[in-house]
Amino acid sequence: MNAGLLWFDDNPYRGIREKVQRAVARYQQKYGQKPRICFVHPSLLGGNSRTHPMWVSEVEVRPSRAVLPDHIWLV
Repeated sequence: MNAGLLWFDDNPYRGIREKVQRAVARYQQKYGQKPRICFVHPSLLGGNSRTHPMWVSEVEVRPSRAVLPDHIWLV
């Protein structure tokens, strides 16, 4: 069975790295391991989201229009 976590963070004072780090910490607390991939709405990654992969806490952050703004989907 695949485990996943959908995290919501609309705090405008937190950057994308801090938001993902907080979501990763919750995922680890809940499932006892780090997630492999994190999907976020492209607007959270800025302009060069397709050409430059982003890594936060050893988790790859990928853009996905299937994820709503201010949401983070970890798998």
